[in-house]
Amino acid sequence: MARLDQVITSIVNIFIQYADDEGNKGQLNKEELKKLLEQEIQSPELKDKISANDIEEAMEMLDKNHDGEVNFREFCRCVSDLAKCYYHKQTGRGGRRGRGKGPEEGQGD
Repeated sequence: MARLDQVITSIVNIFIQYADDEGNKGQLNKEELKKLLEQEIQSPELKDKISANDIEEAMEMLDKNHDGEVNFREFCRCVSDLAKCYYHKQTGRGGRRGRGKGPEEGQGD
C-alpha cells in the first residue's frame, strides 16, 4: 500500500476504533477523544497544539456544531490543522505570509 493510502486508512480506522468504544458510534465523546489524543499523539510538536490534559479546551476547539461530540468531519479538520502545523514547523513557512501577489509583483510592463 502506498504511503498516502496508509495514512488515509489509518485516520479512518483510528476514528472508528475510538468512536466505537462507547456512546454514539460514529462520534467521539469527551472520554473517547481524550483516550485517542493520549494514545495516538505522541510528538511534542503536536501535543503542544492539542492536549488530552485539557479535554474541555480540545472539545471546544473541535466540536464546531456544539453537539458535545466530535464527528468524523470535525476530526478530519483537526488532523488537517495538525498536519498544517507540522508542515509549517518542518518547512519554516508560516501561516498566510506570502499569499497572493503584491501590486508590484506580476505586473511587468
